[in-house]
Amino acid sequence: MASVQWHSRERNYKAELEACSLEAVPLEFGDFHPLKLITVTESKTKKGGRKGSTSSTCSSSSSIVDPLSSMLDGSDPLSLFAATADPLTTASMTSGKSNLNADPSKKQRDKEEDAGVGIDFEPWSVKRSYILARYTTTEKLSINLFMGTEKGKATSPGSAVSEKVRTRLEELDDLEEGSQKQLLNLTQQDYINRIEELNQSLKDAWATDQKVKALKIVIQCSKLLSDTSVIQFYPSKFVLITDILDTFGKLVYERIFSMCTKRGISLPGTSVPDNFLQDEVNETAKETCLNWFFKIASIRELISRFYVEVAILKCNTFLSKTGITETLPRLTSMIRGIGDPLVAIYARAYLCKVGMEVTPHLKDNLNKNFFDFLSTFKQIHGETVQNQLAVQRVEIPIYLTLYSPAIDWILQCIAYRAPEVLLTEMMDRCKKLGNNALLLNSVMSAFKPEFIATRSLDFIGMIKDCEESGFPKHLLFQSLGLNLAMADPPETDKLPILNVAWKVITRLKNPQDYINCAEVWIDYICKHFTTREVNTVLTDVIKHLTPDRAFEDGYPQLQSIITKILEQFHDFAVLFSMDKFLPFLDMFQKENVRVEVCKSIMEVFIRQQQELTRDPVILNALIHICKTLHDSVNALTLEDEKRSLAVLINGFIRMVSFGRDFEQQLSFYVEARSTFCNLEPVLIQLIHSVNRLSVETKKVVKGSHSRKTAAFVRACASYCFITIPSLTSIFARLNLYLHTGQIALANQCLSQADAFFKAAISLVTEVPKMINIDGKMRNSEAYLLEFLNNFFSTLLIVPDHPEQGVLYLVRGLLNVIQDYVWEDHTDTKVRIYINVLHLLAAASQETYLYHVDKVDSNDNLYGSDSKFLAEINKLAETLIGQILDHLKTLGKDETLKRQSALCVSLLNSIISHGDLQNNKLNQLTINLWNLAQKHGFADTKTMVRTLEHIKRQSKQPNMSHFADLALRLPLQSRT
Repeated sequence: MASVQWHSRERNYKAELEACSLEAVPLEFGDFHPLKLITVTESKTKKGGRKGSTSSTCSSSSSIVDPLSSMLDGSDPLSLFAATADPLTTASMTSGKSNLNADPSKKQRDKEEDAGVGIDFEPWSVKRSYILARYTTTEKLSINLFMGTEKGKATSPGSAVSEKVRTRLEELDDLEEGSQKQLLNLTQQDYINRIEELNQSLKDAWATDQKVKALKIVIQCSKLLSDTSVIQFYPSKFVLITDILDTFGKLVYERIFSMCTKRGISLPGTSVPDNFLQDEVNETAKETCLNWFFKIASIRELISRFYVEVAILKCNTFLSKTGITETLPRLTSMIRGIGDPLVAIYARAYLCKVGMEVTPHLKDNLNKNFFDFLSTFKQIHGETVQNQLAVQRVEIPIYLTLYSPAIDWILQCIAYRAPEVLLTEMMDRCKKLGNNALLLNSVMSAFKPEFIATRSLDFIGMIKDCEESGFPKHLLFQSLGLNLAMADPPETDKLPILNVAWKVITRLKNPQDYINCAEVWIDYICKHFTTREVNTVLTDVIKHLTPDRAFEDGYPQLQSIITKILEQFHDFAVLFSMDKFLPFLDMFQKENVRVEVCKSIMEVFIRQQQELTRDPVILNALIHICKTLHDSVNALTLEDEKRSLAVLINGFIRMVSFGRDFEQQLSFYVEARSTFCNLEPVLIQLIHSVNRLSVETKKVVKGSHSRKTAAFVRACASYCFITIPSLTSIFARLNLYLHTGQIALANQCLSQADAFFKAAISLVTEVPKMINIDGKMRNSEAYLLEFLNNFFSTLLIVPDHPEQGVLYLVRGLLNVIQDYVWEDHTDTKVRIYINVLHLLAAASQETYLYHVDKVDSNDNLYGSDSKFLAEINKLAETLIGQILDHLKTLGKDETLKRQSALCVSLLNSIISHGDLQNNKLNQLTINLWNLAQKHGFADTKTMVRTLEHIKRQSKQPNMSHFADLALRLPLQSRT
């Protein structure tokens, strides 16, 4: 069989294409179209013999929504199923009390109105996180830990009630008589860990029914709030302790609620309802509730008694409807007995916190609480506080900032949905107190930004009148700037506000205070002014932060300034025209920060730049920024980071266009190659960009190159030929050699195309067995097979060199394939040979299937010369011999399935491309047919379809010999 002669059959590609085309059917306007909406009309009629039967007819009179859009109205099958499956939903539907089409936003509004607090109210959890992060200390702390006793265990059922009460009172006395241990010299983290241990001990004691022990823990923790020995940590201590108090209050409430006979214990994971009918509370629940309040009333220390009672304030609802309303004024008055003003203000804050949770509508008590604080405000500057600060060496400005979280929270609760009259009254009270800076700052933090913005000049006047020695003035300007960033002042006030505020800000001596203010105010300046004012601010920032390298401590603020500028200014020509923008960037001298800033600039540019640019100002600035990104790459840089940087640089490269000045464009790509040589994806992008430039040149000259344009496209090819070898990915090199060779061929650069194809052929031998694909090692043969198929398709139209033999590139590539070491368990090489048969068959045609414009392929060069065809047939016969030899090696049991598959593949190739009037080729076809089915591994459906194809082909002109072939190809059944 090795002596089989190959003869390609003549193909009429145009006739074959017409034969395979779908039949054209004329379609008049208004006829059915597959993308047209389906319209259905359903009519129901009763038939005489069958009551209730229906019939439906289809027409185009009414439209129905398609199934995918039906989900928008909730009628899709999954929504209906969910509604049906939910027993609560079903019950509500049957009772007629539920509306499936109810507006969810209306439900949310109703819920907010019932609760009294909506989503526009900043929750305590946000304040909590800020306080813990802001108020820290390096001082040593101390804590008193409760030492548990056996007295706290439950008594036996036979014990008398009076004995039980006496025992519990003794336990409370035991706490105050010293059953505790003091831990000293704790770090802040140790202190936090101890508090968490107490919180867990509280839960454990409650879970084991040691209620008195739980109360002891809470009392002990609340006592800690009277300790201000490390005063700078007090706000964080307040947050940690009140977490325990909140836990205790929730446990007590749920315990009493579970005693209500008509409700029972709530299901695990569900919240206890806040509202219930008073008659649902039985006597046991009321007695238990009173018992808790009596226990708390017996606590001797005011602070502990206050905090624990506030923690269970909600339990008053079990005693009477007006219990909370009656209790709040008393608790508010109790705070007057706390001597330390810092401890007192945080007690007021906790009362406001719990009050907003249980009775947010009782604003009168909130106001009374705050006015009590104002009446005792002078205590902050009293002699006792001054002595305490002197002992702890704390300055008064730092001390005053400790009040901010508490006052901010109280004022936020008061200002929530309050009328402007109340807010104006608050301003008047601030003025009566001499424009106290601490209070003024809290007013600006708590009130609506719109309220502050419309009165900005008034607030600036009040800030200027504040004392310098008290609360830091720069914090007041920060608070005002934050409001102006969220709300706009009157148009006529915008410039006066900036002039007055910036005169104060620029005189700040401390660089950190200055940059904190500048970061906030840049938002206002960018929103309402031009780059001229922004450039002035950048100049001022550079002036303040350059001495003593102060910018090193202000990187977060400097980054924020850049981000805010980029958010407002999207015209990069205007942005880079600011002469202080790049000097501002130069302050980022820490590499990782500098890279992050440059990345943010490039991300905004790629996202916002809509048009291609050639602006030299933009190009010079962005090349500088991209070079910073590129130069940050080193041996330790992760691949993901390299890819992200390359994406940004490639985005910039794609946005650069010099229009018809192609030489300038190529010069830019040359410069970019030298600048970004360490990022392979960027080099690949540059090669594609230069290839596109060649294609654009071809379009401009409409395929007819002049001497100048021909030299230019050759220069482009040279650029690519020099750049491709620097890539490390071998398949990137292979594909770029092929792609660039195709473009060179399209530009009639035959010698350059020849060089690219030869380079690709020589590179095939270097393809490794395993390659890295997305971080995983994979076998390379499948990728190599795909590349070679594309390569052979291109080689069909590549004209032979006059000094080389017939199909010299094809032969060279086949020699490389022959010498390449393939895997033993694969048939990749033979499949390549089968595909090359298709190429040879196409190359022997009188006219090729496709051509390159203005390039004479071998069909024109040889004109179906007999010697040329003989060379092709000889090469094909050699390949068939190699294929048949390989089939013989697959005769073992474990390789018979591979043998059958290859036989079918070669069989189909011969049927499609071979001249079966040749007896030897005809006989080979029959032999392959029989061998494919011999061992039962051939797919029956494939064989049937192949036979049907042969029979159809026999009906074509000059194809009658296929009928004889079909008779000689039996279908064998598997037995």
